[in-house]
Amino acid sequence: MPLHPQCQAFLDQFAALNIPPLDQLPLDQIRALSVPVPGEPEPVAVVEDRLVSGPGGAPEIPVRVYQPNNGEKPRAGLIFYHGGGWVIGTLNTYGSLCHLLANAGDCVVVSVDYRLAPEHRFPAAFDDSYAATVWVRENAAELGIDPERIVVCGDSAGGNLAAAVCLLARDRGSIPIAAQVLVYPITNDDLDTPSYREFAEGYMLTRRSMAWFWQQYLERPDQSADIRCSPLKSDDLSGLPPALVLSAEYDVLRDESEAYAARLRDAGVTVTLDRYDGMIHGFLRRTDLYDRAREAVQQISEFIRGV
Repeated sequence: MPLHPQCQAFLDQFAALNIPPLDQLPLDQIRALSVPVPGEPEPVAVVEDRLVSGPGGAPEIPVRVYQPNNGEKPRAGLIFYHGGGWVIGTLNTYGSLCHLLANAGDCVVVSVDYRLAPEHRFPAAFDDSYAATVWVRENAAELGIDPERIVVCGDSAGGNLAAAVCLLARDRGSIPIAAQVLVYPITNDDLDTPSYREFAEGYMLTRRSMAWFWQQYLERPDQSADIRCSPLKSDDLSGLPPALVLSAEYDVLRDESEAYAARLRDAGVTVTLDRYDGMIHGFLRRTDLYDRAREAVQQISEFIRGV
């Protein structure tokens, strides 16, 4: 379908700023572009910052815990890994979304502030995400979380981390994850899919930007063969938790997101795949701009409540 008018209005405003490509900007300016959603977030019962022991002697990992307004416990726990190409994004950037998910999903949300590239390259982001997931499982009772109802969730690079955490949790037998929510996830390093060619420029996330993100994340190009980078390259996707996969029609990552959902389904995993027609990459957290973002929050929340 045509580009949604709300997306078109945003893209027109963004284009008017004449911001250079990411690879031509200093890193601090790039990160400054990722700002929280304007306005006060929806109130929740409690917001608490915690520190989790880093993996293998690495620095402690900041996490932010959101307790929903409903006081009943225990409840599902949603571990959220933010997007941003493994390079940008903070707890604050996704704060409003986490407030909404906690209340609408009637779940405890634990948002993970994993280390960013290029200061900390692969596998730092994954290692932090996995360590934080183990911590949630081990501290479920204190957090008011049912340890059998832990859901991992992320968008874009965060979706990549969520998918990879599920794969390694299955292989190591360390964390029973009940479900996964993958929102336009990065699942492969192939920049020549039809959606990459069709939406290479002009739809917020560009092909050139994704190439730059990969360059920042990896120490060596051959690391992209690792399933912690490219879950789609896994030989075996069986035995993974049920998945909700959301893609955006006008997104370079559309095809790899949907290919991963298809591979999961072929491996016997229960999968719900929904393409959000007319939408662009990054739409989920902009509930202030897009009606369909609020629809997606509701869909994710219903999925969580059903776990």
